[in-house]
Amino acid sequence: MALEQKLRLKLAQRLVMTPSLQQAIKLLQLSRLELEEALSEEILENPVLDVEEQPEEGAQSSDEAAEAGQDQASAEEPVDDAAATAPAEEEAPPSEEETYQDIDVEAFFADYLADGRAEGPSHISYNSDNEVPLENVVSASPGLADHLLWQLRMFDCPPNLIKICEFVIGNLDEDGFLRATDVEIVAATGAAAEEVAQAVTIVRSFDPPGTASRSLQECLVAQIDQLAVEAAEDEDADLLQRVRLVIDEHWDDLLHQRWEKLAVSIGCEVEEFRSVLDVIHRLEPKPGRAFNQDRNQYIEPDVYVRKVDGEYTITLNDDGLPKLRINSRYARMLEGGAVDPQVGNYLREKMRNAMWLMKSIDQRQRTIFKVANSIVSFQREFLDRGIEQLRPMVLRQVAEDIGMHESTISRVVSNKYMYTPRGLFPMKFFFHSGVDSARGENVSSLVVKERIRKVIEAEDPARPLSDSKIMRTLQREGIRLARRTVAKYREELFIPSSDKRKKVF
Repeated sequence: MALEQKLRLKLAQRLVMTPSLQQAIKLLQLSRLELEEALSEEILENPVLDVEEQPEEGAQSSDEAAEAGQDQASAEEPVDDAAATAPAEEEAPPSEEETYQDIDVEAFFADYLADGRAEGPSHISYNSDNEVPLENVVSASPGLADHLLWQLRMFDCPPNLIKICEFVIGNLDEDGFLRATDVEIVAATGAAAEEVAQAVTIVRSFDPPGTASRSLQECLVAQIDQLAVEAAEDEDADLLQRVRLVIDEHWDDLLHQRWEKLAVSIGCEVEEFRSVLDVIHRLEPKPGRAFNQDRNQYIEPDVYVRKVDGEYTITLNDDGLPKLRINSRYARMLEGGAVDPQVGNYLREKMRNAMWLMKSIDQRQRTIFKVANSIVSFQREFLDRGIEQLRPMVLRQVAEDIGMHESTISRVVSNKYMYTPRGLFPMKFFFHSGVDSARGENVSSLVVKERIRKVIEAEDPARPLSDSKIMRTLQREGIRLARRTVAKYREELFIPSSDKRKKVF
């Protein structure tokens, strides 16, 4: 079989992502902070881009200030006609030799020794007023590991156990629980099992009580033992002994709230068992919580929605974003054409990148405005009357409203926030599914969750409502919902089941 080469024409359609389109898509899904960082990097890399400086309010320009100074001088001082008509003598600028001759280099450096110290009466003295006061210095609070390591250094620990204790401290989670087993610690450190047990005991003796426990039960028992050591009165010691008995030997009954059985186990009445529960409620289930270094994250909205004269106005937040423009000097160099070919190609490439970037930013802002305007039009009832009037909405509705693709809407609402008269919300908050109702219209899933929360808040604590009863309550209100859906929404609201919500006291 002979092989031969032939030329064939083929017509086909392909979707090609141009560099400008890729850049526009990338900028569209960036958050406001990420956009500021991206623009700062682009300004540093592209010499053609300039940042337009915004004049401060109340500040005069140099020309206006000069004119004002001349007017004031002419008004205050008499003008000599001869001096006014005589041409001013122009002083010749000093030459470079004269300029450098006027500088006494030896006198300029005479006050400094070779080692950098100053001598003589003109030395620079230390002034403590130039320092920032210590009370104005913001320092990070120590974490749990730092707090435990500090105690380890203060503790008279045997030298052979210091490294093991440090390893144990390093394997504590943010709540203060030890997640590594003794076998894993032995394998990692090469120490003996007895040394590992001693090291864990040492770390558990540190503050806060309950640190390095492997379960919640161990954590609470350790805190009770610490309180028992500090108890001075016999009555408190007896109560703490009962609490320890309940946690240590009747843990399963405590988790399932079998109060009658627990009261019988420790030899008291059900009403007297309240004091035991009060002590347990005061214990800390997460001993490392006090050393949590998480800080509040402040959110700056991308869109402001305000109500003015009965109508909602939309304003994009441009504060902090640089105003970009093309450098006029490089633009004139390209227009003149009197530049080296390599320099011209480089400038033309940078000019194209700058134009694409400015166009992409403008398109990004316009798209965000269109999406925000569509959201406000769909959710006007929510803005006027609250969460009960929130409508179910999907990306397709907004995409059809503004004539764009759903993927574009998804990129727009990603990592964006909208400030409304009802509060600050992520733009994704307004997109959620609906639930069928008896009236023939869909009800927002967020509205259903809010209704479930209110039903649970109004229940009798001694007889909490089960998921089936909540389902029947919602069905009487016209909301068609299955029991498993009620359980799903309840779990998303972080509300425990009915048997765990039951309160006898």
